Amino acid sequence: MPATTDEGPTAPTAHAGPATARRALSTTARRPALAEFRGLLKASHPVPAAAVTLLAALLAAAAGLGPRAGATAALAVAAGQLSTGWCNDRRDMRRDAAAGRRDKPLAAGEVRPGVVAAASYTALLACVPLSLACGVRAGWIHLGCVAAAWAYNLWLKHTPASWLPYTVAFGLLPAFLTLASPRADWPPVWLTAAAALLGTGAHFANALPDIDEDIAGGVLGLPQRLGRRASITLAAVLATASCTVMTLGPAGPVPPAGRLLLGVTLALCLAAPAAPPALLRGRMPFLIILALAGADAVLLVLAGRVLPAG
Repeated sequence: MPATTDEGPTAPTAHAGPATARRALSTTARRPALAEFRGLLKASHPVPAAAVTLLAALLAAAAGLGPRAGATAALAVAAGQLSTGWCNDRRDMRRDAAAGRRDKPLAAGEVRPGVVAAASYTALLACVPLSLACGVRAGWIHLGCVAAAWAYNLWLKHTPASWLPYTVAFGLLPAFLTLASPRADWPPVWLTAAAALLGTGAHFANALPDIDEDIAGGVLGLPQRLGRRASITLAAVLATASCTVMTLGPAGPVPPAGRLLLGVTLALCLAAPAAPPALLRGRMPFLIILALAGADAVLLVLAGRVLPAG
């Protein structure tokens, strides 16, 4: 999935300039190895990477993958997430440093650019055999998800089509897992649609914390063009649509827990546009969407409702 950030913005120095950027980037030479490792870990966007990996593991269980196959699939997703997270920070390094973004490890001089680049390529190389170990069709599907994420980092995040990699990558994630299952079958349409809606909503929620800095830095994806209030509204509507499809899509009666989750999601959707601005500036909207996705995945695991029986 496209790279996400898990650090809220600090008060940036909007006009720090190239000299400040050079000073920040040069301090890495004096960093001890342990401190640099912490910076490298922080640059991977660990919280969203862990959340997406956990979501994949839950969907793998719901798709019927055993412990070994499920662990392999989860490792493939983790490697893809790490590669795109490091790629994202390395790509934005100079813009973040010029803006005085002390919450960004590269901009703050906590880790060397070469270390982040090497880690990104290493994770990408590891992702290839891990993905293909899940089956040729499943592996290529997942590598397509990772390619979409890299396309976002390198190009599409600056365009009105910034939402597309999220839609594609999240939408194809269930196919990766169901094709890796013993039945090696495509997922039902409702699951693909729910995942694509979720990913698109996550894009708008993920853009909220840094939206002002992105606009100032010339990063004009669709959320930045629409603005903060429209983006949170879209994120809430898309998350509600995803939850609705995932709850009502499978055959059979809707479990009580599913109805409760749908009600909670609808309440959040109605409350989001009226939320205080301070709440919309933090990581809360993005984390709420991932939590709702995780709750949906748990319900699917408990009900065994990813693939039709037979």
